[in-house]
Amino acid sequence: MSTPAPGTTQLRHGALAALTAFAVWGLSPLYFRAIGSVSPFEIVAHRVLWSVVFLAGLLAFVPASGGFRGIWAIRRQPRLLGLLALTALLTGSNWLVFLWSIDAGRLIEASLGYFINPLVSVLLGRMFLGERLRPLQRAALGVAVAGVAWRVWQLGSPPWIPLFLAGTFGLYGLLRKRAPVDAIGGLFIETVITAPLAIAWLAWLTHDGRLAFGSSLYVDAMLPLAGVLTAVPLALFAVGAKRLPLATVGFLQFIAPSLNFLLAVLVFREPFDSGQLVGFVLIWAALAIYSVDMLRVARSSA
Repeated sequence: MSTPAPGTTQLRHGALAALTAFAVWGLSPLYFRAIGSVSPFEIVAHRVLWSVVFLAGLLAFVPASGGFRGIWAIRRQPRLLGLLALTALLTGSNWLVFLWSIDAGRLIEASLGYFINPLVSVLLGRMFLGERLRPLQRAALGVAVAGVAWRVWQLGSPPWIPLFLAGTFGLYGLLRKRAPVDAIGGLFIETVITAPLAIAWLAWLTHDGRLAFGSSLYVDAMLPLAGVLTAVPLALFAVGAKRLPLATVGFLQFIAPSLNFLLAVLVFREPFDSGQLVGFVLIWAALAIYSVDMLRVARSSA
């Protein structure tokens, strides 16, 4: 039995990591609906703090994580710290808008943002990494733009939830791909950077008498899971982003919004009218064109 080539093994591990991350993200609205009595801002704060705890445990006790040695080296690199501060801001704002959309009954719009995101990744790869766009990729981007334009015409204003989610997460993937830091160590630094803001917000809620944590055994048991559901898929996504081409990562991202969309329509029973359907059909057509291109290139290189 032959041993897979190192490059093949790297790609396989990267694909498995990315697939798992997107599946967790796709089903995560079930968890956030289960703690719907907690405000989105407080949930984000708990996600940050419990992620710090969870990631510190990984760095301390899991040899494959790389330990804290690399963390001390990063603290002497101000440019890298600044880059990780920016990625932390991108993920934090993305989390907040996503959680708000679930709480507001607008998960369908959020799922549209993550459907658009793969095409944003392709565009960013072209703009900043020099990845050339093939004809079908250009066609897919054109159809996606038509889908967004339809929603703008229908709403009378840009669909800010989808555009914000697609833009922030696309930029996060681009910057983390270029950051010279391992997946878990980089994520740990991101959460440590935002931890003071999280602590300050929870302290304010405590002072104002609006802190949900400590109000019931159920809430106290559920909120720490936010750290696991945050740290694990983000670490896996960072592994996938490092080992896979940006366009391939974009292709795998179809999983999360598909699951979000199905939950919104079939489980949460959000309204879905014909106007929304037209916009989604255009986006799905763009993704179908993109998928055909990906399959064609994979077959030609096999």
